[in-house]
Amino acid sequence: MSDFTHLDDAGHARMVDVTAKQPTVREATAEAFVACSAPVVAALRDGAVPKGDVLAVARIAGIAAAKRTPELLPLAHVIGVHGVAVDAAVEDAGVRIAVTCRTADRTGVEMEALTAASVAALNVVDMVKGLDKATSIREVRLLSKRGGKSGDWERP
Repeated sequence: MSDFTHLDDAGHARMVDVTAKQPTVREATAEAFVACSAPVVAALRDGAVPKGDVLAVARIAGIAAAKRTPELLPLAHVIGVHGVAVDAAVEDAGVRIAVTCRTADRTGVEMEALTAASVAALNVVDMVKGLDKATSIREVRLLSKRGGKSGDWERP
């Protein structure tokens, strides 16, 4: 079982001990796409969604989610989330959300970026579900990460 970092020798889940690691600057970018019908896209572009400013709510929800990631993912470390940028843009087929998280800590912010993108997307769905219950979340994925022991990575 020693090949699995989150399992002890008996095979039980554990949180990896990063105490001895030195803090370094790390960054991760993730995205989510919310597929919306043409009428929902039109309402988003016209600012006519009855619940209010969908993109503003999604941005704030994403920032809040990044900071609460360890509460949702039991093996995630509590780290200082030092910067979160949530961009939400209406496209012809829906809303694309891109999140970049930054830290100077002992472990990366990939899960924070993915959590923020997911929760921002959930908030878009919540805000427009009264207009179209078929709205769906697609393509929640990591786009890139920078820093740390494993170095930089970018989605091909």
